[in-house]
Amino acid sequence: MTVLIRGAYLRGREGSWDLAIEGERIAALDRSLEVSAEREIDGAGCLLVPGLVNGHMHFDKCMLGDVMRPNESQTLQEAIYITWDHKREYTPAEIADRAAPVVDRGIVHGTTAVRAFADVDPIGGTVPVEGLLELKARFEGETHFEVVAFPQEAIVREPGTAVLMEECMRLGADVVGGLPWYERTDGAMRDHVDFCFELAERTGKDIHMLVDDTDDAYSRSLEYLAVRAIEEGYQGRVSASHCGALAAYDHSHAEKVIGLVREAEITVFSNAQISLVMDGRNDRGLIRRGTTRVKELLAAGVNVASAQDDVNDPYYPFGRPDQLEVGQYMAHVAQLTYPSELETVFDMVSANAARALRLDGYGIEPGALADLVLIEAPTVRDALRLLPPRRAVFHRGRLVAESRAESVRHRAGG
Repeated sequence: MTVLIRGAYLRGREGSWDLAIEGERIAALDRSLEVSAEREIDGAGCLLVPGLVNGHMHFDKCMLGDVMRPNESQTLQEAIYITWDHKREYTPAEIADRAAPVVDRGIVHGTTAVRAFADVDPIGGTVPVEGLLELKARFEGETHFEVVAFPQEAIVREPGTAVLMEECMRLGADVVGGLPWYERTDGAMRDHVDFCFELAERTGKDIHMLVDDTDDAYSRSLEYLAVRAIEEGYQGRVSASHCGALAAYDHSHAEKVIGLVREAEITVFSNAQISLVMDGRNDRGLIRRGTTRVKELLAAGVNVASAQDDVNDPYYPFGRPDQLEVGQYMAHVAQLTYPSELETVFDMVSANAARALRLDGYGIEPGALADLVLIEAPTVRDALRLLPPRRAVFHRGRLVAESRAESVRHRAGG
C-alpha cells in the first residue's frame, strides 16, 4: 500500500514537503510528489518526524497506583516494599493486561519503540519477564518492543538472582539489565557489573543499567561500568539511567567520569520527571532536582536521552505516557529552553534514544523505515510547548494511530 503525506514541515528544512510510504519504508521525499497513493494524509501545518522512542519504562509495575496501599513514609524504600506486595501475586497475563493500555496510549502519542524493564528477583522469579514477553507478542507489528531482564533487588546481595537472570535471557529477554549501585559494597558492585558483561557477551545482548540513582557522592558504579565497557569492546552497546551521583561529585572527578562515559560511548538516560519527585526528599531550603549533569554530558559529546520510566506506580503517580511531555519536563529541569537547546531536547526523546536502542533505518530519508509521527504543530518548540495531538502515527509503514482535537470557543454575547 502506498501512503502519501502532503505538505508537512520537516526539522532542519525550509518549506513544506511531501513524503511517500511504500510497504515498510519511505519511498520518496520531495517538495512536491506526483504519485498514485491508496491513501493521502493532509500534513499542512504539521511537523513530520521519525517515531518517538521511550527507552526506559517499567511496564511490569505500571498502573499499580490504582490498587496499591499508600506510601506512608513517602520513601523509595517503601515504594519497593509496596511493589513486593504485588509482585508476589503477579501472573504473566495480569502484567500484560495491566500494561497493554499504557502501551496503546504511548503509541497514540507517537511512540514507535520502547525498552521495557522487567524485575528479576526471587520474589517474582521470571514472571515479570514472561509478562512483558507476552505483552511484546501482543504488539508485534505495532511498535518495536525490547524486554530488559532487570535485577531490581541487585544480584550479589540477593542469592539466586544470577540464575534467574540467565533463565530470563533463555526465555527471550532482549537486553541485560543491572542495578550495581544497590549492592552493599564496592566489591559486590564490581562483581555485579562483571556478571552482567559476562552474561551479555555470552548471549550477544546489549546492556542497560540503572546507575547511581542517589545523591551520595561516594556511589561510583558509573565509572566502573564505563571502564568495563571500554575493556570489553562494548562501546555503543551500553546505556546507564539516572546517574544522579555524578551531580554530587566534585567537578574534577565528574569531568574524569564524563570523559570515561564518552570514551565508552555510553548513552545516559536522564528521566527528569522521576528524579524531581524521588530525589532530594530529605533536603531543606534549596531542594536539589535529582538529575545528572545533563548539560555537561551533552557538551562533552555524550549521547543523552530521556524516557517516561514510570506510569502510575509506587514511584510516580502520573505519566501519560507521552515522550513530548517527557521532553518538556527535561527542558524545565535541565534549563534547556533556548531554541537550539529545544532541538536537543527533542533529540533526547527521539534520535538519541533510537541510537541507544541501535534502531536500524531510523530517520526521514528515502529507504528509511517508515516509523513516523505527524504532530499537529509546525515546529519543535510548539510541539514541546503545546503537546498537541499526533495526527498520524506509522510503524514500519503501517498506520497504527490517528488523533484529532476539536474545540469550540463560545464568546460572551455571541
